[in-house]
Amino acid sequence: MERVEFLVLKSLLHNEDFLRKTIPFIKPEYFQDTNQKVVFEEISDFVNQYNETPTQEVLSIEIEKRGDVTEQSFKELIQLVGCLEPEPQELDWLLNTTEKWCKERAIYLALMESIQIADGQDDKKAPDSIPSILSDALSVSFDNHVGHDYLNDYEERYELYHKKENRIEFDLDFFNKITKGGLPNKTLNIALAGTGVGKSLFMCHMASASLLQNKNVLYITMEMAEEKIAERIDANLLNVNIQDIVELPKQTFETKVNNLAQKTQGTLIIKEYPTASAHSGHFKSLLNELALKKSFRPDIIFIDYLNICSSSRYRAGSNVNSYTVVKAIAEELRGLAVEANVPIVSATQTTRSGYGSSDVELTDTSESFGLPATADLMFALISTEELESLGQILVKQLKNRYNDLSIYKRFVVGIDRAKMRLFDCEQTAQDDILDSKQEEEYNYEEKPKKSFEGFKF
Repeated sequence: MERVEFLVLKSLLHNEDFLRKTIPFIKPEYFQDTNQKVVFEEISDFVNQYNETPTQEVLSIEIEKRGDVTEQSFKELIQLVGCLEPEPQELDWLLNTTEKWCKERAIYLALMESIQIADGQDDKKAPDSIPSILSDALSVSFDNHVGHDYLNDYEERYELYHKKENRIEFDLDFFNKITKGGLPNKTLNIALAGTGVGKSLFMCHMASASLLQNKNVLYITMEMAEEKIAERIDANLLNVNIQDIVELPKQTFETKVNNLAQKTQGTLIIKEYPTASAHSGHFKSLLNELALKKSFRPDIIFIDYLNICSSSRYRAGSNVNSYTVVKAIAEELRGLAVEANVPIVSATQTTRSGYGSSDVELTDTSESFGLPATADLMFALISTEELESLGQILVKQLKNRYNDLSIYKRFVVGIDRAKMRLFDCEQTAQDDILDSKQEEEYNYEEKPKKSFEGFKF
């Protein structure tokens, strides 16, 4: 580690690009050697005061001015400065190495501080501060983006407007319409429904559809076993009623799976965690492990489901209200989506009042209104006896950052629960559901609105 610290000091003195990109993020306490810490402090102070990099001679003079340096230490410091000769290094490698060192040191120091707080050795900080201290350390990274210069960066902005955004498309027409072509990366997308309505079915179907698009899919389950999720996806992709899968001869099953493998270049990984045992930190570790052991990087992540995740900020059983916890989980998952550069799809339960409501609103989100505040797309899945008899399920948009919420605010999709599939309905199935703005906007023939009473969730 001292070798890295020595390299950092040399690079700060002789590589201005490196200095500008890193010095806002390096802290004196990261240096384990006292003399190296002093040298860094002098470099940092000089840059802050003069906006220039000190030479080795100037650095020696500034160190001599310090009143806290003994004669022996001064000799060692001057010797250290004299050794800080230029050593050309590849900039990207140097930045990555330094960022990793900063993160490791930040985590180590945070752990030591947390232990002291937990042992009562720090009377200035309460134990409640520990999650925040650890979270800050885990979030250490070099972010050098200083913002978008509106007038000078217009070309970059124009190119962005005309660049086709990478999206994960649905195999359902109306979902593509409301999202303008699918789910973008770095987003959190939530399905809201009651028990048994179809949250997991929706995610299993979408995971199956994404795999057929040659996408790498990661499905994290905390409600059902890996094998049960795989069974649902088998029903969907192998075109077999879920109750009949067990009756398939092994050769038939093998043939179907092999035929499926020839239809996609993607990979589907299903990972099970016990309920409420895992949070975004565990998911990050999983991503790193999958990349290392299987060379697998997901294009989309499904988390089944949000409410039974834990939060990295709060310990299980701690005296924290559900609003705060669920909001924290949502924020952490969206942060994971940004870091992994993928869309994340998850689900949440309705409130008790939502179960018996004839219509679902954002206020029917179980436990936390902070969840819809964080999500990019949120929609309700609604079932009635009438819709079930027709083999349909109603979708109602609740929040949409991709498109006008009032367009196609409500629509139906077909549902085959036996094969764990969703499918597009005929246009006539939508006619009684369209809101007036939709009818005007898309010139659909005006129909009397249907009353959706007796909805169950």
